[in-house]
Amino acid sequence: MTRTIKVANPRTGDFDYEIAAASRDEIEAVAKGSRGSQADWFASGQAARCEAMLRLAQCLEDESRCIMRALETDTGRRRLAGAEIMGVIANIRAWAGLVPNLMPESGWVQGRSKPNFKHMQGYVPYGLVGIISPWNFPMTLSFIDAVPALLAGGCVMIKPSEVTPRFADALVPVIRNAGFDHVLAFIQGDGETGANLIDCVDCVCFTGSVPTGRKVAVRAAENLIPANLELGGKDPLIIADGANMDAATTLALRSSVLATGQACQSIERVYVPRPMYAEFTGMLAEKAKAVKLDWPDIDQGHIGPFIFGKQAGIVDAQIRDAVAKGAKILTGGKILNHGGGKWLEPTVLTGVNHDMDIMRLETFGPVMPVMAYDRIEEAVQLANDTEYGLSAGVFAASIHEAREIGQHIEAGAISLMDAALTGQYFEADKQSFKNSGLGPSRMGRNGFLRFFRQKAYIANTVAPLTLEDFQE
Repeated sequence: MTRTIKVANPRTGDFDYEIAAASRDEIEAVAKGSRGSQADWFASGQAARCEAMLRLAQCLEDESRCIMRALETDTGRRRLAGAEIMGVIANIRAWAGLVPNLMPESGWVQGRSKPNFKHMQGYVPYGLVGIISPWNFPMTLSFIDAVPALLAGGCVMIKPSEVTPRFADALVPVIRNAGFDHVLAFIQGDGETGANLIDCVDCVCFTGSVPTGRKVAVRAAENLIPANLELGGKDPLIIADGANMDAATTLALRSSVLATGQACQSIERVYVPRPMYAEFTGMLAEKAKAVKLDWPDIDQGHIGPFIFGKQAGIVDAQIRDAVAKGAKILTGGKILNHGGGKWLEPTVLTGVNHDMDIMRLETFGPVMPVMAYDRIEEAVQLANDTEYGLSAGVFAASIHEAREIGQHIEAGAISLMDAALTGQYFEADKQSFKNSGLGPSRMGRNGFLRFFRQKAYIANTVAPLTLEDFQE
C-alpha cells in the first residue's frame, strides 16, 4: 500500500501538496537500474562526464523558472530560491572546470624500503552514492554532494526532505531531458525511506540534525559503508577589541538572520568585549529593527517565514527559557502568525549566559544572543563551550589578529573578518569538529576525492621470493 505524506506551505500553513513515499521495492529497483548504468558512465571518461554535467547545468538554467516556482513554494522565499538554483548551476560549472586537475598523479612510485617493488594508485568510484538532504536549502544541499559524486563516475540517488519535496518533482523532467535519469534519481519519502536508501547504496551523505545523523551513522555501519555527515552547529562570532563597531554589527546581523537564520553556518551567539557591549548591542538592535519581513509581499522585505513550522516552536522555547533565566529582549522575540505561516523578526538578546538553552542548543532562527567578555582567552573558552564544531567567525582589527584568535577555536572552518563564509566559498577543505559531523571534507579537493576508493597496484621488478627464502 502506498504511503502518502502531506506537505505544508510555509507561507500559509496549508497542507497543499502530497508526495508518495517510495517503497523498499521501488528503491531497490532504482538502485538496480543505477548500478546497471554506472559502469558505462565511469567508462565514458572524465572529459565526457564534465561535458555531460555542463549540459545538465544548461538544462537547469533553461528550466530555472519552473524549478524556482516549486522551490519558492517549498521555502517561502523568492530571491534565495533563485540564488539556490543559480548557485547549483555555478557549482556544476565550477566543479567541471576543476576536477580534471584534482586527480592525483597515477604513475609508478619506486619503493623506498624495498626498491625492487614499485606501486601505482588506482581510484575506483563508489558505484552508487545515497544522499539524504535537509529542508533549509533543499536544492543546494541535494547537489553539493551529488555533483562531485557524479563527476567521479558514480551514480547518485537523492532523498530530499519531506518538508520541502516540490523542487525535486520539478527537477525530474529536467534530469530526464538532460539524459541523466540513468545516473541521477530523486526518491520521495521520510525517515523510513532514508533508512531503506542506506541499505541500497555504497556510500551515504547526510546533512541534518545530530540525533538523526547518529541513526544514519549506525545504519551505515551496519551495512559497512562510509557515512559523510554534516550535522548541527552553534557557530560563535567573536568580536575583538579594536574592531570597527559599525562593520561588526552589520556583520553580526547579516550572518545571523540571513535566510531567517535557517542555515548550518549561521552565527548563533556573539561575544563582545565588555567596554564595547552596551554600544554594540544598542547599535545591533537598531539595525535589527530596520529589517523587514517579506510579508505580505514576497518581493518586499529581507527575511521569510520558518520553512518548518515546528522549528518556530523550538526557537520560541529557547527565547522563553533565556528570558526566564534573566535575559532581556531588545527587539523581536515573539513568534508571529501571518497568513498561517510562522515568522520571527530579528531578535537581539542581552544578559545571556551559558546556563541558557539559547547559548548551548542549536537555534536555527533569526536570534542574536550577545554576551560580554573581559579577556580574549575567555571569549575563546566560551566559543569552545559547546558540543558543536562546525564553523565560527572572528572580527578583529586585522586578518592577522583574527587568525591568531581563530586558531584556538575548535571548529572546522573559521571565517576571518567576516562570518558564515562557507556558504559563499567552497574551495577550502574543512572537516566538522565534535558532534558537527563525520568524514572527509565536502569542499575543496577532498570534496571530490572522497567519492573514490583507493586501489593499490604493487609490482615486483625482480624474481619472486621462494618458500625457501622464509625457512626458519
